[in-house]
Order: sequence, then structure tokens, then C-alpha cells
Amino acid sequence: MPTIFDKYGGFAQVSGIVAAFYDKVLESTLLAPYFAGVDMGLLIVHQSKFLAQIMGGPAVMSSEELQRTHAGLQITDAAFDEMLRLLRKTLEDFRLGDEDISSLCGEIIARRAYIVSGR
Repeated sequence: MPTIFDKYGGFAQVSGIVAAFYDKVLESTLLAPYFAGVDMGLLIVHQSKFLAQIMGGPAVMSSEELQRTHAGLQITDAAFDEMLRLLRKTLEDFRLGDEDISSLCGEIIARRAYIVSGR
């Protein structure tokens, strides 16, 4: 049975999804400040690998590494929820199936404690 990663075209498609997602993120008044001074090209590469991982592609990031990466960023539940909303919208824009979108969003939600500060 193919993974979500394989089903939607592997890294080529994932990179496009992540780039479009960050276009939305940078338009968000809630989220854009988190990315001031961030090398977005490098971030898109890293996030493409992470999204590929949760889609069933190659694993690149442990939960501990995810937590370490987000430590000190003061990410709030509201910011996490906004990020998830924008990710869902982006996945819909790329015409992923509802079941696949729910699965991917569930994978992100399962990692909330590693991303949101103070959890």
C-alpha cells in the first residue's frame, strides 16, 4: 500500500506544498513575527523533510529534535492552531484527499506538546 508521500508525488510535491504553506504563514499577522530574520529557503527545505516524514517518507526528525528546535520560540496554542488551519487549507489547495488531510493534521496535532511552549 503506497504511503501518502508516494501517493502525492514524493519530494517534488511536498516542496511545493511547503512553499505555498509558508506564503500563507508569512501573510498571517499572528504567525509572520515568528519568522522575522529566518532564512526561509533553509526552513522550507527542513519543513519539506518533516512533512515528507509524517506523510510516510524518510524519517528525519525525532520528537526530541522537534522539541529542541522549537524551544525558546514561545509558540502559543493560538499560533499552533493558526498554523494547522493554514496547513489544512494548503493541503486542500493541493487537492489532497480529506482522509489524507485528516491523517496529516492528526500527526501534527500529536506533536503539539513538542512545538507549543510550556507544554
